[in-house]
Amino acid sequence: MPPAFVHRISKYDPADRDERGHYNGAEDTVSDHGPVEGAYLEAIVAFAQESGVERLEIREPEVTGFVNFGLESPIDGHGLAGLVPPDLTGYHDGAEVSVPVALELVRAMLRDQGVWCRLEQQDTFTVHVGWDQYQYVGHDRPCEAAVARTRELGLFAEPITASPYAADLEEPEVTQAADAEFWDRIRAALGASRTLLLEETYVRNATRWHRLTETNLETVRAALGPRALLTFWPDLTPDVDAVLAELPEDESVDFVWEAPSGTIRHVTVDAAHHQQLTTLVAGARAACFLPLAVDGCHPLFRVALPDRDEVLRARW
Repeated sequence: MPPAFVHRISKYDPADRDERGHYNGAEDTVSDHGPVEGAYLEAIVAFAQESGVERLEIREPEVTGFVNFGLESPIDGHGLAGLVPPDLTGYHDGAEVSVPVALELVRAMLRDQGVWCRLEQQDTFTVHVGWDQYQYVGHDRPCEAAVARTRELGLFAEPITASPYAADLEEPEVTQAADAEFWDRIRAALGASRTLLLEETYVRNATRWHRLTETNLETVRAALGPRALLTFWPDLTPDVDAVLAELPEDESVDFVWEAPSGTIRHVTVDAAHHQQLTTLVAGARAACFLPLAVDGCHPLFRVALPDRDEVLRARW
């Protein structure tokens, strides 16, 4: 169940809305990177303190993907520099962070720096950011003092029924867990010197690729990110020239290849960049391309990693 109380916090005066609720005042739709942004964060502190919240859980974390819809340009590191290592260790679904770290995540979201996530304490407290500097706080008690503090900060805390960005708690798309039985099936499929291509999505829009064999299976498993989405595909094709020749001319695809060093790399490419792709993958040992369109996507398996207690909590 979502929290009983939800407030939409913003710098937009409700008096400056038209009959449809659209804001038509003079406030900008980007962060000022200054005192107004600071007021947004102070409002979160007020609600968290009144709710007795000291730590929050990261849910459905994202980084900038192939297409960026933010009003500001994304930056290197997605706004996470100084919070987590460059490989995003510690930024994953289910990771717990202190309120000060959560505030820095919200700051990065307000600035459209490339990171987005929901921050939750079970079903009692939530924080997330929507478009155009709208911030949503859900809480299980009225928090009248926090509402008053938000107004003192020059912001508006409007009570609403539910956040439009609240997590969809209906049946998730991926419901199968990568449990012991599943890995037994993969081990059997890798017998007789077979190889599978594994796409590991450890954060939305961030992937690692593995060419999975019976020999390296356990090593790869041990390094997978918590609650990762695992998508299994047929192996790469040794005839790289044939793969390049079959690239579609009217759609973007994920092109995956094994570099001469043995590293598995990938890039999203469209028809306008086919020639550059040929140069980029020169010397590749094997390759394939995968459609981006959902209706053209037919993996062998798609599962998610459960937690250590074997419960699947990831929402993919």
